[in-house]
Amino acid sequence: MPLRSAQWYGGQDRNAYIHRAWMRRGAPADAFTGRPQIAIANTASDLTPCNAHLDEVARSVRDGVHEAGGIPLDLPVVSLGETNVRPTAMLWRNMAAMATEEMLRANPLDGVVLLGGCDKTIPSLLMAAASVDLPAVVVPGGPMLTGTFRGTPLGCGTDVWRLSEEVRAGTLSQEQFTRSESSMIRSRGHCNTMGTASTMALVAEALGTVVPGVAGTPAPDSRLLEAAHGTGRLAVELVSDDRRPSTFLTKGSFHNAIVALAAIGGSTNAVVHLLAIAGRLGVELTLDDFDRIGSRVPVLVDLQPAGRFLMEDFHRAGGLLAVLREVADLLDPRALTVTGRPLVDHLDDAPIWDPEVIRTRARPLVEEGGIAVLRGSLAPDGALIKPAAASPHLLRHRGRAVVFDSIEDFHARVDDPDLDVDADSVLVLRGCGPKGYPGMPEVANMPLPTKLLEQGVRDMVRVCDGRMSGTAYGTVVLHVAPEAAAGGPLALVRTGDVISLDVEARRIDLEVPAAELAARTPSRATVEGFADPRRGWQRLYVDHVQQADKGADLDFLVGSSGSQVTRESH
Repeated sequence: MPLRSAQWYGGQDRNAYIHRAWMRRGAPADAFTGRPQIAIANTASDLTPCNAHLDEVARSVRDGVHEAGGIPLDLPVVSLGETNVRPTAMLWRNMAAMATEEMLRANPLDGVVLLGGCDKTIPSLLMAAASVDLPAVVVPGGPMLTGTFRGTPLGCGTDVWRLSEEVRAGTLSQEQFTRSESSMIRSRGHCNTMGTASTMALVAEALGTVVPGVAGTPAPDSRLLEAAHGTGRLAVELVSDDRRPSTFLTKGSFHNAIVALAAIGGSTNAVVHLLAIAGRLGVELTLDDFDRIGSRVPVLVDLQPAGRFLMEDFHRAGGLLAVLREVADLLDPRALTVTGRPLVDHLDDAPIWDPEVIRTRARPLVEEGGIAVLRGSLAPDGALIKPAAASPHLLRHRGRAVVFDSIEDFHARVDDPDLDVDADSVLVLRGCGPKGYPGMPEVANMPLPTKLLEQGVRDMVRVCDGRMSGTAYGTVVLHVAPEAAAGGPLALVRTGDVISLDVEARRIDLEVPAAELAARTPSRATVEGFADPRRGWQRLYVDHVQQADKGADLDFLVGSSGSQVTRESH
């Protein structure tokens, strides 16, 4: 089939002349005749430190594209740095996806290589690729190497939470805590725990959008550059074979992604991202699919925050393919990858090299550790919990609610020595959903009250309509839908109400009679805690964002628009 870019460069009329002349700038004439134009959608940015090395990765992709006869074209796209962007990077995931989609559609491109790493960059790139449906392949930027402090490995993110709680509990000095800062980030790359960045890279491979065996390669590892070179070559092949996302991403692809998510003990954030990607493709994926497919899958990866090791260990132990080989019988054997071959075809030569890091099916880290979907009077449209990161004794619990109306309210009162709270209480934080915050921040894993930390308490049941960092841990019920700001029952909870959690039964209930609940209205403090932006992206976001159980995408972005440009310039 003819190249899409020929719509710009083909012919001898004035428009074709303008397109070629302005792009020429030393390029040979045959750069515009029959050679695929491959964008390198690059999220490198100094303000996204986990992605800062992607310019080097892009150079290897360029070499591969050139070698295969294509024309590589740098395309900087919106980059979201999880640690720096306020109020939360999730607020702009949809904007980044929309901007990337529009630039891919608007330009004379035949295919794209997507370079991402930090949490929201790979999801936004995949949402864009699914919507524009050009041949596309992902190169994940890879995790950082393991740093050490006081002679022990540091898991970035997870050990931040742990060490900061030690300071609050009085078991670690502020001076020692500050000294650990320079040890936390040892090298280029994203978080080295099984946080959202690592999770989404691995899930993208299980989904079929990364060359099998590449995800999880550490960022400083020269094999990442080798893989980037090969991916550049593959991008040209994708164009010649017309292998677009819609030709290989199916319900079976998402089935495999959910199995992988469970087996690696991945982040709950993957749920909203996979739901959003599926929505762009028109694949019918629901919250219940995550429970049905993944909740009984064993966790095989002994990695922080659920276990002991870090991503550098995971890679040397065999990586994702070794994990998937252990659960091959649970995978959809027909689901294809970007290579044109089924995912299961890549598992034959994928041994486990270290059975302490990657467990065998016979001795899993957690027998049934996949993400569980809860429903009940507190979460009619669903909520999530990650049992592998929770305390077993709290998976069935009943306690008094201690309610906070916003994250500001929480910070103002949580350490008040007069706060009426004990170890059996259920901490409730609302106003943190997609609409209410806005952007659904990672605040669901609330720090525990200082007075309880001093008593030795290290976990409590926490309930929130926001998200939790993939590097965090604890018995946290999150993504409660509908959120408080969308009229969910969470808005009606009062301090002193009894909340019951039963993960095995998949229930989260507010023990308030239905008639009494129906007579309640949200308090003034609750309503005043909800976001009410007047202009710009935040206004558009609040007016159109869907709930967590739908992927928190914008309602008008659901579905693919394709690559056709309806108007011609000049």
